[in-house]
Amino acid sequence: MNAAFPRNSILNERHIALGTKFESSWNGMPLPQFYATDPYDEVATVRSRAGLIDVSSLNLVNVTGPDAVALLDAVLTSDIGKMKPGQSAISNIVDDGGSLIDDVLVYRNGTDDFRLSHGSGKLEDVLAAFAGGRDVSVANDGDTHVLSLQGPLALDILTPHASIDLSTLKYFEHAPAELFGRKVTLARGGYSAERGYEVFSTAADTVFLWDAILEAGKPFGAMPVSWQSLDIVRVEGALLFFPYDMPKGDETPWEVGADWTVDLDKPAFRGKEALIRRKSEARVVQRGMEIDHHEQIEPGARLIKDGVDVGSLNSSIYSRHLMRSIALVHVRPDLGAFGTEFEVVGPQGTFTGRLVKTPFYDPLRLRTHPLEERG
Repeated sequence: MNAAFPRNSILNERHIALGTKFESSWNGMPLPQFYATDPYDEVATVRSRAGLIDVSSLNLVNVTGPDAVALLDAVLTSDIGKMKPGQSAISNIVDDGGSLIDDVLVYRNGTDDFRLSHGSGKLEDVLAAFAGGRDVSVANDGDTHVLSLQGPLALDILTPHASIDLSTLKYFEHAPAELFGRKVTLARGGYSAERGYEVFSTAADTVFLWDAILEAGKPFGAMPVSWQSLDIVRVEGALLFFPYDMPKGDETPWEVGADWTVDLDKPAFRGKEALIRRKSEARVVQRGMEIDHHEQIEPGARLIKDGVDVGSLNSSIYSRHLMRSIALVHVRPDLGAFGTEFEVVGPQGTFTGRLVKTPFYDPLRLRTHPLEERG
């Protein structure tokens, strides 16, 4: 095993055949940042048909036992006890000072059975510290792989091969099932701002399922898509990525627009008192920005207003779909009005940017949350 990459996807040979040089890595796993195909062609496929991506580099943790809810409610900002089996929810974890240290997607499988998916933060360290004295098991899951089929035709591609009626699965719902005869968990969600489904499978079944999904998707124009295309569609959808959209390293949920993940009505949880105090102390607000340039602006560029440094450009892309250079930015709260213009200053030069509402793509989120599914 390569010491630099303690984790590897079972699909590495498939990725190499698609042209990747594993140009990046995340959570100790090499990533197919690029394939031989054009990332913009991949984006067009996700937006109009469906693209399949290997997101197995997510860290998965299984939390089970009679005290599972108590443990999760003690460390996460949202009220886990309110979740029903078969539901999932985005949550966050903060330190004692109220600063974000990880984002977490919680899947409730049963009364005392949870799967947590998280990025590169400190969730597992905190769970281990808070599990003491509780009747709970916390176990990292290095075997399960995650395939994500994203796009408007994803439902049509998977439906004939799934043992459950996927059309009844609402956003942020999941269920055990068989797909192409293999036992999996199917979850509706993803990171593309499109209707999509995530397939959780054992490593032993993942290569078969990857091939089967792509074969079933051929008549629909589906294709494998790289992490580069995933980054484009997630910025178009204004979906944050920890820690890249938290450049200070000590932002609160209030400062990144994640206040909806915080339930201050639930009993004490880690960082609650700090979050109450810091709610009125926000140093920045989360915004979207359009920039007058024909290319992506390098992340880290500074936002200047009247000669003063007032913010940062965090995630950015050039959207060929929208024909715009766009970014997710932080600015001082008093300068957060939509339409406010700034100088965007970085290695590429100085450009004009203005604050706009997000998401940039599908502003009403009709693709992921159709009107007929809303309460």
